[in-house]
This record gives sequence, C-alpha cells and structure tokens, in this order.
Amino acid sequence: MKLPRRRFLHLAAGAAALPALSRITWAQAYPTRPVRIIVGFAPGGTGDIIARLIGQWLSERLGQEFIIDNRPGAGTNIGTETVVKAPPDGYTLLLVSPTNAINATLYEKLNFDFIRDIAPIASVSREPLVMNVNPSFPAQTVPEFIAYAKANPGKINFASGGTGSVSHVSGELFKVLAGVDMVHVRYSSIAPALTGLIGEQVQVIFSTVPPAIAHIKAGKVRALAVTTATRSEALPDLPSLGDFVPGYEASSVFGLGAPRNTPAEIVDKLNKEINAGLADPKIKARLVDQGSTPLVLSPADFGKLIADEAEKWGKVIRAANIKPE
Repeated sequence: MKLPRRRFLHLAAGAAALPALSRITWAQAYPTRPVRIIVGFAPGGTGDIIARLIGQWLSERLGQEFIIDNRPGAGTNIGTETVVKAPPDGYTLLLVSPTNAINATLYEKLNFDFIRDIAPIASVSREPLVMNVNPSFPAQTVPEFIAYAKANPGKINFASGGTGSVSHVSGELFKVLAGVDMVHVRYSSIAPALTGLIGEQVQVIFSTVPPAIAHIKAGKVRALAVTTATRSEALPDLPSLGDFVPGYEASSVFGLGAPRNTPAEIVDKLNKEINAGLADPKIKARLVDQGSTPLVLSPADFGKLIADEAEKWGKVIRAANIKPE
C-alpha cells in the first residue's frame, strides 16, 4: 500500500522521536541496579574518602547502591582503563583525580586518551596543598624561604609522594615560578614523605591537607602557605602562595566521570544530584573538615577544568623532564 506523503512524514517523524523518548524514559528510571565507582587508589586516602561520601549521598538519593571499587595500580591508570572499557550505560563511573590530568602527559603510551575517552559528570571538591617546612628551617615566611633558596641553590631537598604526583609537580611549578633550585626526593607516598620532613631528611614538602593537618597543629611541621588561589577554610590563617609568587596555583580537584558516549540524560541527572549534595550542610562540613572546598560545576565546565589542568601540568612535566618510575 502506498502511503500519502503527509502520512508517511508523520510516521517517520514519530519513529525518529522514539530513540530520544526511550533515552529520556531510561534516564528517568536510572539507576535500576547497583552502580560502581572505580577509585584508582587504595582505601583510606583523600580520593577514596570523597568517593565514599558522594557514593553514600547518591545511594540515598537514587535508591540504588553506589559501590566503591578500589583499583589501585599504575598511577591510577588501571582503574581509569577499566572505566574507559566499560559499557557507557551509567553503571560504571570513575573518581576523577588530579592524577588523571597529570598522567595525560606523564605517560607517553596509554591504552586510552583521558580527555577523549572519559565524559565529565560533575566536580566534587577542590583542595589545596600546603607548603610545609621543618620547624628548624630558617624561614618563617614564603619570601624568607625564597630568599634562602636563592642564596643556597641546590641545597634544599623537597619531598613528594612519588614521581609525577601532585605534590611533585606542585614543587616543580614552584621552582619555575619562584626561580629557585631545589632537589626532588621521591617517597612512596605522602605519609613517609612527611615523616622525612619531620626527621629533617628533607626541608620542604607540598602536601595535601588531610595527612599534614595533624602535624601542623602539633607543631611538628611549619606551614607557610596554601597553594590555591584563595585561603583554605581548614587553615584560614595561612596565606595563599600566589600572594608571593605571581601566577602560582596548584590544587587537587576531584569529581566523577563516565565512559564516553554515556547518555547525556544520565550525565545530567548525576550532575544535578551531586550538586544537590554539595549544597547540603552535612556534606559541605565533611569536605571542609578534611581541607576540601565543594566545587559545583556543570559537566561542560568540569570538562574544561580537566583540560586546563592537563595542559598546565603537561607544561610542567615537559619543562622538568619528568618520567614515570
């Protein structure tokens, strides 16, 4: 039977609309089963704590369990690749960390392109690092530290939690912008690096807040500044390093991502729920307690921030000729 043209066009338009309607209906029902959040770190660290905090919130809001799946190894690349290869259906998510932006340049050969293969969902928090010295170090302020470093080139050792870690590249950025010569000393993680600082094996460290804050309050290390552009709520008395070193900013940004081609309706739903969590006083208080600041962004703005961070750290890695261990 030959259909009249008007009838044919009407049926064709209806058929074309079906996939869009089914996606919207699917997103409205999502999730209908447990969701995994892949964390590329061992349990107990900052990223793991943030993932569990947001996972619990999403579980309560969406009525399905959000399970934290720790996949440490290869500088978070194992966990990231797991998500890249997962079906783009919203049931396998990634805790996005500063390591992902750093690894985009640090590793020359990866089985994925992080910027291309991971769809940004939502940012969760931004946390500063803290520039700490041993209490016996002859500098009470950042300007005094820079003056001492310039007078003693190559005689200051700065510790990090590993080659290519955010603590390492933050120190290298400081070297470039402050015009000082320091020697990098790699530790297996931040905890032993702080122990090395307390034991005067090294003179300075750019540390994340949670493992350092108890040592700061106990007077075992002296905090000179935070590395974010603004002061930290957890350490309000500390100035920003950028006040003394123009253009300096370093921070740890955490969020969630998904395999590329994950339906936009699911991404938007998760973004809305996560942002609602970040507005909740209890969630905000938990983040502030560990030195983090809630960071509310759209998926597009979070994606731009990730790309900007990858570009910034890429320049530092190339300039310092950092190679993975």
